[in-house]
Amino acid sequence: MTSSQSNVSPLRQRMIDDMRMRQLSPKTQANYLRIVREFARYLGRSPDTATVEDLRRYQLHLVDHGTSAVSLNHAITGLKFFFTVTLDRPELMVRMHPVRVPRILPVVLSPDEVRRLIEAAGNLKHQTALSVAYGAGLRASEVVALKVTDVDSERMTLRIEQGKGRRDRYAMLSPVLLERLRAWWRVARAQGKMLDGGWLFPGLDPLDQLSTRQLNRATHAAAEAAHIDKRVSMHTLRHSFATHLLEQKVDIRVIQVLLGHAKLENTALYLQVATDLLREVTSPLDRLPSE
Repeated sequence: MTSSQSNVSPLRQRMIDDMRMRQLSPKTQANYLRIVREFARYLGRSPDTATVEDLRRYQLHLVDHGTSAVSLNHAITGLKFFFTVTLDRPELMVRMHPVRVPRILPVVLSPDEVRRLIEAAGNLKHQTALSVAYGAGLRASEVVALKVTDVDSERMTLRIEQGKGRRDRYAMLSPVLLERLRAWWRVARAQGKMLDGGWLFPGLDPLDQLSTRQLNRATHAAAEAAHIDKRVSMHTLRHSFATHLLEQKVDIRVIQVLLGHAKLENTALYLQVATDLLREVTSPLDRLPSE
């Protein structure tokens, strides 16, 4: 949205301008606007008239309606921006408190399950996209954002532009993954589905990229076709990438760089699901002297 749009209220426009000034991502801007809109709907009046007690009751309302810890914290973050930045009334947020998010171990596929999942994908485009997610450890949003020019076969890297946290990085490009990308490139070019310098995984219109929703839908269908009895998503392939590297004895700090994690503690979570490493440890019970 821009300042020239006359159908936007002055308060909403001020919040939009505040977010644009801070160069928040379009997705974050849309989420913050939605959060304030939902609060206003609950309040029944303009959100700039809210009191400390209104905000406290709203958090209770969200909790009582089963809002997850992650969604609750997102709502608090969006409201904090509105009241602290746009209204310059930080004191109104004094009774809203973020909650602790339970740490849930990620679902990890075995190498055989990964193979079956990729083979069960509906077409070559989806098979290749899933191969990229697993072979390079990319997020779904990073896979669909790849362009043909991001593939560097000389340095054997994939360039990830503005990944999570708006950081650029390089991901690994293995020989097997490169061959799969070349096979997909040849087919897509022959069918006129891929433009010069365009999206590596275009949508129905080559000018548009494949959406993350379409890719996740294809992943769910592949998991069902492969008879994998686990909750599988595109992110499961990223989890599996990291876990399998750990089980191959790759240094955790290298995996941190490959995943684009800002904090090592996020990568260390995979130590808890690297079962091959657990099996190599000898229990102290087994070392007790026999009678």
